[in-house]
Amino acid sequence: MRYISIAALVAAAVMSSGAALAQHSGTPSEQSACTRDAQRFCRKDLGNDGAVQNCLQMKRASLSRSCKKVFESHGM
Repeated sequence: MRYISIAALVAAAVMSSGAALAQHSGTPSEQSACTRDAQRFCRKDLGNDGAVQNCLQMKRASLSRSCKKVFESHGM
């Protein structure tokens, strides 16, 4: 369950549509915390929730502090 919510959170963070954001979990601050990291490290995976999450986890050592905290807060 947490895996899906983080994937949805990250996907929402990189989507520009307000309607799309409303469909996904995660607070606006959590979404914005990982937006730059997703765009920087996982650009090729944008649009694929699971792939973005996996990508960010693989790049965990390079993530911003704020994005790392999002993953930690979800037990990841």
